[in-house]
Amino acid sequence: MEALTGLDRLSALEEIALLKARRDRAADTKDWTLYEALHAPDHQSYNDDYGHWTSAAEMIRNVRRSMAGLTTAHHSHTPEITFETQTTASGIWAMKGLSVWRQGEESHWFLAFGHYYETYERRDGTWLFTSRRLRYLHTVRSPGAIFPPTIAPNPA
Repeated sequence: MEALTGLDRLSALEEIALLKARRDRAADTKDWTLYEALHAPDHQSYNDDYGHWTSAAEMIRNVRRSMAGLTTAHHSHTPEITFETQTTASGIWAMKGLSVWRQGEESHWFLAFGHYYETYERRDGTWLFTSRRLRYLHTVRSPGAIFPPTIAPNPA
């Protein structure tokens, strides 16, 4: 099968860029319904902070709990998107992420720079995330900050 070319390629690039923008906004605004809708059910996540999650449902459950006490700002930019087929692609996005939280009586922060390595698939006419790996190149945190936050167990 021939990879995308011409206007079809440009259209798919824009759709994937919007997918990524929505993901960052959904994470920062804690819109978990939107966040989950952007991911294929069989999505695989590899996060250097937490390890490997094997489904979108598992990822959403853990991301939601790990970010419960955080205010975040995710910035993704300068994408490198490669189309393997007309319905599959991979991408690398440079990232900068800021997390701010209360730890006891003090405010703390964590700032990270790195890359997201992602795969996408067009299913039923919509591009979805099928995998993501976050790799940090550089991180810095406020003195005494404990990051990443512990993921609290599921409520009983």
